[in-house]
Amino acid sequence: MAARPGLMTTWLAAALAVSVPAAAGPLIKIPHAQLKPVTFAALTGWHDDDQAAAFNAFLKSCGAILHGTKAMRTARPLYGALFDTCRRAVAAGSLDRDAARRFFEDQFRPVSIVPDGAADGFFTGYWDTEIEGSRVRSAKYRVPLYGVPKNFTGRTTVFPQYDRAAIEDGALTGKGLEICWVKDPVDAFFAQIQGSTRIKLGDGKVLRLNYIASNGLPYTPVGKFLIERDVIPRDEMSMDRIRDWMEANPEAAKQMRRKNRSFVFFKEMELKPQDEIIGAQGVPLTALRSVAVDRHIHVYGTPIWINAQLPIRSEKAYTPFRHLMVAQDTGSAIVGPARADIYFGHGEAVGHIAGRLRQHGQFVMLMPKAVTLAPAAPLKLPLPIPRPVR
Repeated sequence: MAARPGLMTTWLAAALAVSVPAAAGPLIKIPHAQLKPVTFAALTGWHDDDQAAAFNAFLKSCGAILHGTKAMRTARPLYGALFDTCRRAVAAGSLDRDAARRFFEDQFRPVSIVPDGAADGFFTGYWDTEIEGSRVRSAKYRVPLYGVPKNFTGRTTVFPQYDRAAIEDGALTGKGLEICWVKDPVDAFFAQIQGSTRIKLGDGKVLRLNYIASNGLPYTPVGKFLIERDVIPRDEMSMDRIRDWMEANPEAAKQMRRKNRSFVFFKEMELKPQDEIIGAQGVPLTALRSVAVDRHIHVYGTPIWINAQLPIRSEKAYTPFRHLMVAQDTGSAIVGPARADIYFGHGEAVGHIAGRLRQHGQFVMLMPKAVTLAPAAPLKLPLPIPRPVR
């Protein structure tokens, strides 16, 4: 995307706006982004949101943050600041909308984040899929969902020597890693993209599976190839369109899926049917309050304000979405300083909505007041050409 007009003046204004004494607190840097302090009054829809719902989601994150080590707090100043903020949140207990709004306003400063060369943040959606399956392989249920070896501990990568094609061709057969089987390879593929699934077994029980590891190979979105080949127009791209094409073109779809060499492995979770999935932070997600972010940039538990027009009530992006969210998850496709994947919950209906999100909008991080934005890097302006000597 082309850089915005007036980008130089925007950077200069941001640099002046965040120039503060070093004594104000530890400095926070976010690379490859334009950072601009804003006010809560400037956040459109802030006073219309239910911050009590966001506060409850934030308390879940606090449960994980308060169990963090001192080394973690020292290594990442933002984590340390959130630790102190969480102690105050837990002490505050249950808050109504007005009290929760005051809490966030008292404890945080909003900072707008825009990637270099872009105009806004970028948002997609994800959900907990539901699939019919079986604990036993049969002619009907023949596509395996894999777990990891029993001695797998403390890592995020397993079987890096096998890509998707090798695994689908049977590289893991006979290792006893199959958790269950499903009917359709498309269902298995989408469960991997979402990172979780609910397997409805024949006896009425529901098997809850969650992401545990991948083979570590790069994630490649198949939608990109369908756009490049003019199969699906960019402005019509959605999970539903991809699924429809795959089901109508099974052989071509198989080859297309293999272009995404990444492969996801699951673990069985002890969750009740009404329980939400567990995010990468280790806490249950909250529909429409949890987001997945780039874990290399953001700290889990950070509140994120989103203001965007999303295709929720219809396939057109007409619905205002102005929610305070909490960073509680991540994903291999979620890369960048103003990139967020919005969690919509579970079920077929929300799947249709989440699967069509590809919208830009305002991404605002709420930064604890105990930390300070690092001043923007000085602009490197070209020196004037020396005048010739007469």
